[in-house]
Amino acid sequence: MSEAKVLGVIGLGSMGYGAAVSAMKRGVSTFGLDSSAAARERFAAAGGQLAASLADLAARCDVVQLLVVNAMQTEAVLFGRNDDEGGLAATLRRGAVVIASATVDPTLPPQWEARLAERGIHLIDGPVSGGAKKAAEGQMTVMASGRPEAFAAAGAVLEAIAGKVYRLGDKAGIGSTVKMVNQHLAGVHIAAACEAMALGMRAGADPASLYEVICNSAGMSWMFQNRVPHILEGDYTPLSSVNIFVKDLGIVLDAARKLAFPLPLAAAAHQLYLATAAAGHGNEDDAAVVKFYAALAGLELPQKKA
Repeated sequence: MSEAKVLGVIGLGSMGYGAAVSAMKRGVSTFGLDSSAAARERFAAAGGQLAASLADLAARCDVVQLLVVNAMQTEAVLFGRNDDEGGLAATLRRGAVVIASATVDPTLPPQWEARLAERGIHLIDGPVSGGAKKAAEGQMTVMASGRPEAFAAAGAVLEAIAGKVYRLGDKAGIGSTVKMVNQHLAGVHIAAACEAMALGMRAGADPASLYEVICNSAGMSWMFQNRVPHILEGDYTPLSSVNIFVKDLGIVLDAARKLAFPLPLAAAAHQLYLATAAAGHGNEDDAAVVKFYAALAGLELPQKKA
């Protein structure tokens, strides 16, 4: 890189850990911060540098990526709990860049962009996709939008954390709009995959054979191929949880409501995630939607091997 930038990653979960480690491997000096001791220890074990606090990270970094869970956490990190007290907005140097990567209502990033600009801080609306595996390989997709000067100030950091960076527009909000559409499709595809597998099993098909055939047929989707192995292995360790899609499809439906735009498929999928969460599976992997159908039809699902 022509000008070395220091990256800070706040949120060292599956995506944040992958982004931080990938940046390190590509020669970017990287600091991490997470409320979870286990996440901090994992990053440190990989050779990562830990910031002592939000203010410490802000003092060290030129670019900060927020890979937290939702809009509420994003706003708390940006502006503090009591509006502009203790957040990045009060501690980052002028000219620094924030990459906001949580899936949020697309109307929020333009508000954050304007508030940060008042303090001379740039914002890139940069939600991500690809899952933990692609994040760890530095191959996740960033759906980015923001002012040209924000991209210029970020230098090559975006390319260090991702395989593909799409610059989608010159203002915040467009990146989150595209991510919203992605989550619409992802949520519907996972729900459809679970429904289809349950149907096949209820009708007597061998689940492993069913999976292999569909993966080599026109009905295959990336989500079917990626999530059905969780069902076959009986392993619902959450890489992305049911509750994530309760949230994300909620964002999709809220946006559609404002646009007076009908989304019957997204609404049906959202109800499946809600029902699965209500049955006690909200913190399990999103493939646990299959358990909703299993309970209805008395299906015996594959069990995780000891």
